[in-house]
Amino acid sequence: MLALLAAAPASFPIPPDDNAVRFTDVTAAASIRFTHNAGRSGKKWLPETMGPGCAFFDFDGDGWLDILLINGKDLVPRGRHTTAALYRNNRDGTFTDVTKGSGLDIEIYGMGVAIGDYDNDGRDDVYITALGGDHLFHNEGGGHFRDVTREAGIANAAFSAGAAWLDYDRDGKLDLFIANYVQWTPQGDLWCSLDGATKSYCTPESYKGASSRLYHNLGGGKFEDVTEKAGLADPTAKSLGVTVLDYNNDGWPDIFVANDTQPNKLYRNLRNGRFQDEGLAAGVAFGEDGVARGAMGVDAADYDRSGRQHLIVGNFANQMLGLYHNEGNGLFVDEAPRSTVGRASLLSLTFGLFFFDYDLDGYPDILAANGHIEEQIGRVQPKIQYAELPLLLHNAGHGKFDQVNAFTRPLVARGAAYGDFDRDGDLDVLLATNNGPAVLYRNDGGNRNRWLQLKLVGSKSNRDGIGAAVRVTSAGGAQMQMVHSGSSYCSASDLALTFGLGKDTLATAIEIEWPSGTRQQLANVNSNQRLVVKEP
Repeated sequence: MLALLAAAPASFPIPPDDNAVRFTDVTAAASIRFTHNAGRSGKKWLPETMGPGCAFFDFDGDGWLDILLINGKDLVPRGRHTTAALYRNNRDGTFTDVTKGSGLDIEIYGMGVAIGDYDNDGRDDVYITALGGDHLFHNEGGGHFRDVTREAGIANAAFSAGAAWLDYDRDGKLDLFIANYVQWTPQGDLWCSLDGATKSYCTPESYKGASSRLYHNLGGGKFEDVTEKAGLADPTAKSLGVTVLDYNNDGWPDIFVANDTQPNKLYRNLRNGRFQDEGLAAGVAFGEDGVARGAMGVDAADYDRSGRQHLIVGNFANQMLGLYHNEGNGLFVDEAPRSTVGRASLLSLTFGLFFFDYDLDGYPDILAANGHIEEQIGRVQPKIQYAELPLLLHNAGHGKFDQVNAFTRPLVARGAAYGDFDRDGDLDVLLATNNGPAVLYRNDGGNRNRWLQLKLVGSKSNRDGIGAAVRVTSAGGAQMQMVHSGSSYCSASDLALTFGLGKDTLATAIEIEWPSGTRQQLANVNSNQRLVVKEP
């Protein structure tokens, strides 16, 4: 692994100017017309509250990010037919709905999505988690996808949520981790109430857990369920979010799983095909009070240029975000309770969230997509709202964050993804809402700072370069990112890495540690450009 301990930066980010960056709702202007079907029938069934996810990815390989929106279906038949929606980027700020005939236009109760080129053919494939049975779609090219779930040997017929592609054994083929939630069926639905008189949505404590699954890529389009063999079987888990990181900088991908009312898991890669849970010992299993929280979305990044990846976890209302700082000795410390991160997020219920450098100053910021599960929550908790504002936290350096009032429209948000859909250098945001519209926010003004985008293409490593660690050094200091799938909640962000360079016009050094172990170096790379970097 690269020596990722960065030198002290020459400068810290400048506090944001309220007029500098705007997130403009361009959903209608971009011709995105989508409404999620939660399958509501008045029965208050648990799955109705949970979806959906969304994705930015380039399905046709033209270098422009397209959009995939996951959809549910009627849980009690009402004559409607709803499917996921695939939007092709027209390269002019608008999108065209190309769902019909794509192969993705099948009716399932979809939850989440993970994007990755599992067969290394140069086209990104789609995995959709769903209630009652997930689906793996192979990208055939020409805008067509083929459902290969059964022939691939994947049989995750559960209530699944988040998923992530990773190469856990570093053999050059992407494996698949799936976060499963609880055991629920219409026949086994339970009656719960907030006021003792009318039915409300039950909390996950009411249902038994379900083990997440790990599928090993055997090559030839085949997968093997290695959950037990890898030491990941846990029937008590109630998993929603997953992020892949290398928290101990040993060059092998580890897995963090966000559990709802059960302890979070930090699975250390033992480098022999097995994992060991270090969540309790590392201090990330519980909240500060020693109680398991309602964890949902999750992401990992080096937000303070320490050379170590830290964790952000979205939790239930009255629990605040978890901002776990990686101390570098196997331990994490939750910085949220004594910071703006905790105060700003206390009343929010956060599903999707991620680190991203929205103003390109070289320090990853935080976006949290919020929204409650119970429409009438305000009757019993007046300070809590059903629709909530997204939360944007600007990284002020020194490990501190400041709240930025960037959004004015409350949403019942679930999935959240980022990517530069208009190719102007700054990162835009896609939010999915429960039983409501998707919302596309264009970043206006983030590119007043300089930037560098790196799309990695593996040769011996997996084609997407997932698991590669990239370190960029400029006059302002050194920063590190890892190419990773999963993260957020049920969503997939662009796999290309965007580095903010502030006012620096040049990256003096770029160092890439590929999953294969190959090390690659580039020198004196001009800013404000997108590079495709191929593994030697």
